[in-house]
Parts: sequence; C-alpha cells; structure tokens
Amino acid sequence: MRTSLLAAAMLLAATGGAHAVDGTCARDLLVAQSSQRTAIERLETIGDSEADRCRGWRQHVDTMRRSATVYGRCLSGAERTERLAQVQGSEKEFSELLRNRCKGR
Repeated sequence: MRTSLLAAAMLLAATGGAHAVDGTCARDLLVAQSSQRTAIERLETIGDSEADRCRGWRQHVDTMRRSATVYGRCLSGAERTERLAQVQGSEKEFSELLRNRCKGR
C-alpha cells in the first residue's frame, strides 16, 4: 500500500508536462490531481477499524477510476501512458484489498 501512496505522490508532483486538449481538459486535469492529493491524504488518516479502511479504500478506488478517465481523455504520449499506469495500478491494488478484506462492509 505504501508503494501506491508513493507512486501517487510522485504522479502529483509531475504536473508540468500536461498538454490539455482544450479548456475543459485543463480544468479536469487540475481537478483530477487535486482529487488524488485528497485521496492520498485520506488514506494516511484512515481509521483503525475495518469499516473505516474499507470505506477509505472504496473512495480511493473511485478517485483513481475518475482520474484514469481524465488522463485517458486529456493526455497523450508517454505522459498519458505513465499516468494511466500509475492510477490504474493503484486502483487495482486497492480493489484487490476490497475484494479480499471488505466482503459485506
């Protein structure tokens, strides 16, 4: 899990090369990055109960999926490939945690 947090933090730091297709993409990229930052902060302060962790992981997965949609639509080339790999990797890791540890929660 720490690996995903580090990867997501590095992703957020690498914002300089974003090439938005239009004004909507520029805004959407900023929102996606802000949402990711919030998701990372939320994971770091998640409660100790299984219910708290499951809720936080669900929110994280949702944020990563929304970010992937934006990156897929608004970026191109190597940057698109890299960012999609990062958010999709994080989404996959936390989805696996949900499947294995959050049944019925």
